[in-house]
Amino acid sequence: MSGGALLLLVLDLVGTFAFALNGALTAVRAADLDIVGVVTLGMITALGGGIIRDVLLGSLPPTTFSDWRYLAVAAGGGLIAFFLARRLEALTTPIEVLDALGLSLFAVTGATVGLATGLGAVQAVILGTITAVGGGTLRDVLVRRVPTVLSSGLYAVPALLGAAAATVTARLGVYGVVATFGSATVCFVVRMLGVRYELNAPRPPGRRNS
Repeated sequence: MSGGALLLLVLDLVGTFAFALNGALTAVRAADLDIVGVVTLGMITALGGGIIRDVLLGSLPPTTFSDWRYLAVAAGGGLIAFFLARRLEALTTPIEVLDALGLSLFAVTGATVGLATGLGAVQAVILGTITAVGGGTLRDVLVRRVPTVLSSGLYAVPALLGAAAATVTARLGVYGVVATFGSATVCFVVRMLGVRYELNAPRPPGRRNS
């Protein structure tokens, strides 16, 4: 495995773990679910975006089902959140931070995979964004709330920025850890600023803006 492929795998697995924790904690906080429900929601949150990405690219079966590490990491994250939910919830805004982390990593890996399969720059940015928001959207639908991507102006926007940064650096021939984490940091910082200051994109005239 080349260095670039290894870096992409590691980022994908870290993002999977972060989203699994996020989805499971959301299940504990927002719904009265047992261990099966908590772990299932965590796995759907973690794996949903990657599955959508692979299906759009025609990579069948999706990587999730051909590499046991994804399922193991997602299930592990869900179980950790189930057994340590009380301690994790005591931390400062754990769900938002984990969500921003998963969003950032998946935006970058999604765009990078898109470019590696021959997509154009615009298509790669779109694919990165879909990869980033796909799992969280499925999570929100399952707990019966409006998906964050539709209600928060600084959710899809940071994913777009992170995917765009990854695409631009790749087009410029800049690769490696610095370029990858720099692109992910763009997404993470913008998302956390939105959470911290409750920032949103403009709403229709006559509707309240945060």
